[in-house]
Amino acid sequence: MKTVTLLLSVLAVGSGSAETTCTNRRCLANMLISKGFLSQPQYENCTQVIHVPFIEYQTLSVDTKNLHLISRLQALIIWNDPELSWDTSVYQYDEVALPVSTVWTPDLHVINGILTMEHASNDLLVLSDGTVKHNVTINAEINCEINLFNYPFAGDECPVAIQTWSSEGCGTQLKLGHLKMVDSSHGDWQTENVSLENQGEGRNYIKVSLKIKFTNPFITLLLPSILIITADVVSFALPLRGGERNSFKVTLVLSFTVFLNILNDELPGDGQCSPIIRTHFCIILVLMVLSMLVSMILTRLAEDGHLFFYCRFKQSVQKDTGHKEVKDNEESKADISVIQLNDSHESIQVLRKVVAFLEGLDAKEVEIEQRQKFANTLDHIFFWIYFICGSAYSCAMTYVMVEHKCSVNHFHFWY
Repeated sequence: MKTVTLLLSVLAVGSGSAETTCTNRRCLANMLISKGFLSQPQYENCTQVIHVPFIEYQTLSVDTKNLHLISRLQALIIWNDPELSWDTSVYQYDEVALPVSTVWTPDLHVINGILTMEHASNDLLVLSDGTVKHNVTINAEINCEINLFNYPFAGDECPVAIQTWSSEGCGTQLKLGHLKMVDSSHGDWQTENVSLENQGEGRNYIKVSLKIKFTNPFITLLLPSILIITADVVSFALPLRGGERNSFKVTLVLSFTVFLNILNDELPGDGQCSPIIRTHFCIILVLMVLSMLVSMILTRLAEDGHLFFYCRFKQSVQKDTGHKEVKDNEESKADISVIQLNDSHESIQVLRKVVAFLEGLDAKEVEIEQRQKFANTLDHIFFWIYFICGSAYSCAMTYVMVEHKCSVNHFHFWY
């Protein structure tokens, strides 16, 4: 019995010696994991400083319909946890890799958007003094009231407010370091610059300067409207009579209406500074409809001499009645003259009727010519008014689109 007890004691001592003599990295990692420190390191002031020495920023896209900025950030975060330190005389290593799920890791938040933080790796690095280094990837959808007043010549600055959890003196405090921008051009928008800014205690944010590349929006939005309004101005070269001009103007108005319906889903959404291009399209449509209506009225004036069918119809009836009375009087006079005069005067009376008929035709042609001349004069006057007002509007709208600034408060989420 004593012999068995002695053997068991020897085995126990040998097993303990084997455990204490395991000093490789994996044994070091198992030793740190066994501590199970999953809570935040806490000191007397209950605040843990989180250092972010490096952030890599990338703009993925800009949603002008919903006014969202889609971004990706890759960051290196460093903090100190003294409970994870070890004696280098026992474990002669300066660093060791631990699974992320076995230690506490800080969370980063974006106040003005929706954030998804992912671990760049399933492991993190722990140094012998308790310093922990870890890489994270942040996908953020920022609610940014992008200033689209000058669209398609728009540009703005959007804040990406990064913070960590803190409440009543406990939590974490963020210390930001260097910021680098990658892939500045993406889609129709270009990221011109990024910088780290601060708006007071604990209010850190990344200022992202954005500017739209106007080539594509100009070709798809502004250029068609410019060509259509130019065709409408040139259509004044068509004659008033015949209906060619009116048909052409109606076709232009319908084409522009279809164009606006197609682009309704492509135009930016409304915000505090709505795009002036919406007002621009409305004004162009009003000008084209006004031009079409004036052309129709002048065509009516050139044809009948009156603007409204009712007035012309009434006057035509009176005029026809008058002509009939005059004709009856002339016939009665002719009959009387036949009775009173001899046959030689009948040929003279016929000649008088022919002369009167020809004079009536000449008078009618003169009247038609005068109506056309009057309508053409009004048409020329309206053309120059339309051309001058359209040119002035184009210059004013171009100046407003390029130079006018609309201010937007991007920090309303901080109160």
